[in-house]
Amino acid sequence: MSIFIYDGSWAGFLSAIFEVFERRQRAVNITTIARYLPDVFAEPVRVITDEAKATRVLTGISKKISAPAVRKLYACFLSELPGIENTLYAYIRLVFEMAESPEKAFADPDVLRVSQVDKMVHREKHRMEAFVRFQVTSDDLYYSAVEPDFNVLPLIAKHFRRRYADQRWLIYDLRRDYGIYYDLEKVEEVVLSFGAQSGDPELPMFREEEALYQALWKDYFKHVNIKERKNDKLHLQHVPKRYWKNLTEKMI
Repeated sequence: MSIFIYDGSWAGFLSAIFEVFERRQRAVNITTIARYLPDVFAEPVRVITDEAKATRVLTGISKKISAPAVRKLYACFLSELPGIENTLYAYIRLVFEMAESPEKAFADPDVLRVSQVDKMVHREKHRMEAFVRFQVTSDDLYYSAVEPDFNVLPLIAKHFRRRYADQRWLIYDLRRDYGIYYDLEKVEEVVLSFGAQSGDPELPMFREEEALYQALWKDYFKHVNIKERKNDKLHLQHVPKRYWKNLTEKMI
């Protein structure tokens, strides 16, 4: 067996798939540099990310399955679940070996897994679209910190660009230490610089009136709740506690 080690990017993963097929290997393990553990019984193969190779693989896949099925593969990749690369590899091998598209072949465990993980990732995507709370900085930047279970920032960029097209905004994933920034023209990925002493992101100061806005929002949230109809169990189903620390109305 060979262990194909890539940099953790989508292009890097597709480059790894290219290398696996080029070497005509079947018994492989694909993993990221961060997750790689040496194995005396397996040969490590360091994959160099190659955009041309990645494009060739993606083009080949797109010719065999539908666009929604390709998006499912990408969503599964963004889940960052341990071993998801090997599930995707098995799925992609089916794509190239079967005469028909395997996207509906749910009897296959890897096809079923892709469908299940895709639903999990998109559930998190929809929650992020609902739970993002912006704070306005002194230079009119709308900033929000999030910590999603999955790497969904690439999936929510289109929604926020369309909804907040007339203002600059930055949504930052604290767990993965990167964000998406909209400058009124395009959305791009950014990484905040950190102070050498405090370790805190060097963010602009928030507007003086931001505290007032937050207080008003908390007050509104408090008064629209009808105590007699309170249902904590249902509320937790829709707004799990892990999101509360980044929700203005839940902050103490």
